[in-house]
Amino acid sequence: MTGPGRNGRRSDRAGAARVLLAAAAILALPLAAPASAQGESGAKGAPIKLQLNRLEATGEACRTYLLVDNGRGPALKSLKVDLFAFDTEGVAQKRVAVELGPLAEKKTSVKIFDFAGIACPKIGRVLLNDVLACEGGEASREGCLERTETESKASVPFDR
Repeated sequence: MTGPGRNGRRSDRAGAARVLLAAAAILALPLAAPASAQGESGAKGAPIKLQLNRLEATGEACRTYLLVDNGRGPALKSLKVDLFAFDTEGVAQKRVAVELGPLAEKKTSVKIFDFAGIACPKIGRVLLNDVLACEGGEASREGCLERTETESKASVPFDR
């Protein structure tokens, strides 16, 4: 006999158990994916925020105050950036390489440097041209450039 007897119930239970296991595995996939994606983006996705905070005339130079916000990222031994100052007509005037590191983990700091030979009123825009060096943990130059965000509180834009 092959009807709904004793053997039929066992196969129904086994089939139901297989369906429940498959459903549990499928339901667990979306829960596991965000956790791993979050782990991957933790170090890579934590932004490094650079804010052009203030420009101040000092002799023949323009003193620049740059707020460096590493509030969500890992410590970096070095973060060296390549910056260009453009005049009010949009013509590149001065280039400077600035070491912003070391950056402590989850810390904000202010770095001060000068654009020598250009007066502040002549600066129309500052450009983050590139990240020249980025060292610490698993950091790479390309990864740091990708993570870097710019903004300005000064009288001129700060672009990436």
